[in-house]
Amino acid sequence: MPILKHKAVRALKNRAAIGAMAAVAVIFTTALGASARESRSNAAPIEVSASLSGNYLAALVAGAQRDTRAASTFFREALRADPRNPVLIERAFVASLANGDMGPAFDLAERLVRQDAKNGLAHLALGVRAIRARNFGTARTHLGKGGNTRRGDITAILLTAWTWAGAGDFTKALEATDRLSDKSFALFRDYHAALINDLAKRPQEAARRMRAAYEQEKSTLRLVDAFARMEARQGRRDSALAAYRAFDDLLPRHPVIVDAITRIEANQPLEPLVRSAIAGAGEVLYGLGAAGVRQGDELAAIIYLRLALHLAPDHALAAVSLGDLYERIKQGERAIDVYESIPKESPLRASGDLQIGLVLETLERKDEAQQHLEAIIKAAPNDPDALLALANLQRSRKLFTEAAKTYTSALALTKGASRSDWTTYYFRGVSHERSKNWPAAEADFQKALELYPEQPLVLNYLGYSWVDQGINLDAAFKMLRRAVDLRPEDGYIVDSLGWAFYRLGRYEDALRELERAIELKPSDPVINDHLGDVYWKVGRQLEARFQWNHARDLNPEPEDLPKILRKIEVGLEDEKGKPAAGIAPADPAPTKDGG
Repeated sequence: MPILKHKAVRALKNRAAIGAMAAVAVIFTTALGASARESRSNAAPIEVSASLSGNYLAALVAGAQRDTRAASTFFREALRADPRNPVLIERAFVASLANGDMGPAFDLAERLVRQDAKNGLAHLALGVRAIRARNFGTARTHLGKGGNTRRGDITAILLTAWTWAGAGDFTKALEATDRLSDKSFALFRDYHAALINDLAKRPQEAARRMRAAYEQEKSTLRLVDAFARMEARQGRRDSALAAYRAFDDLLPRHPVIVDAITRIEANQPLEPLVRSAIAGAGEVLYGLGAAGVRQGDELAAIIYLRLALHLAPDHALAAVSLGDLYERIKQGERAIDVYESIPKESPLRASGDLQIGLVLETLERKDEAQQHLEAIIKAAPNDPDALLALANLQRSRKLFTEAAKTYTSALALTKGASRSDWTTYYFRGVSHERSKNWPAAEADFQKALELYPEQPLVLNYLGYSWVDQGINLDAAFKMLRRAVDLRPEDGYIVDSLGWAFYRLGRYEDALRELERAIELKPSDPVINDHLGDVYWKVGRQLEARFQWNHARDLNPEPEDLPKILRKIEVGLEDEKGKPAAGIAPADPAPTKDGG
């Protein structure tokens, strides 16, 4: 069985096959109606301390763990004991804002600006509160005090533009957007100018500015949707369908796109994405929040998304993006809360429900996760994404035979002919290989490459599998080298090439690649284990045991740990349990620290 089994699967998250979730981290959002339901989140109650220091320390720990709910609770409790402390006020404000506790956050923002009149985030929050209350003049006053950074500038300018639109002064609104003269902001500028013109009932200018934005970026879901909706509403149905179908070629079956195409073909109207100045302001904040998601600025992204949802609680993509972000920072209960807020009538609600099932699995609520996904499939038996979610769950549980059958059912629904289906063939191939059904696995990997030639993960898995079996060696090494060329910074793929060299007894080549892999992924137990093996083979036994000890300490897979412990104890053994022969170096080999 290829060692590679652990790598390629880690490189794509279990939920990667759910096409609806693949375009979450985009720069724009959608606005749809809100709904409520019984929550599946069962976060434990938070018990506060009786002392200021206890609550403060607990808040710091929660913040380090990125637990916004606990941090908000503990900082506010600490502040009760020391209500004038400016540090506590600011930290409690930021934590409350990040957790979506908007009432306490706004109260704390007022206290904060009394102590720090230049606090940009507090003024931004108060400006957002004023926009929601339609106090547009007050909002502009706060926004004028918050733009002291590049991000602050674009936020203040675009939100100010929407306050003028809210007041009915569209000329000043457009003058504000056009202050964004920097080319890097052109997409934001033209997009929001188009939305403002549309709200002002200026269809020709709205269409001109929207097309300018669309021509800059045709692969962003929100922008494609906004452009196509405007085209359809202005009678250019063919143009709208062309835009939607072009995006569908990039990311097939996205629910927003499928819903829009279905509506156009049924001659049903498509509503504008922004129907008020308040929604337009929410659009600004979501765009900036999603940009923060892509850039890895997690706290800022959470805050912008929270503010966006405060202005427009029915922004489905904003909720999806925030839920996805909570998953990334391992706050599953908060992610479930957010996914449950997606409006029932939204095309994205089904994707959110699927994601809840996968989050339940990560929270070790396995029976609940299984029941949740099976209920979705029972209610929508022709939904391939639901089957893919269940298959991914089965694969993560190492139920490989069952997973392969479920992937087959999903392919029967999708017809298995589009480029995006490569992931399904790939994961089914992994499941077949782990079930020791190599002919079926090989056929799936080759089909995945047919749909997506030179896909590095597939090249990696198939190439290594051939090396492991001693077949198609020339083609296998070409695949592995090509995978490394395509992903030179992927330590897992570099490790695969090195381990293939090792399996063929080319230890010096293996050493070169595995030392590079360990530089790329120093905390991976398997790569450390592999490097230990090759060190042993080239006669560097002290370093071999160092790497095996490191692998042991990095939480390896349960089935790998006994093998690692055995090597630490007696060294590398051959298949008969005897010490494996190594190649003694001509001169003592230097250690990595030069010793």
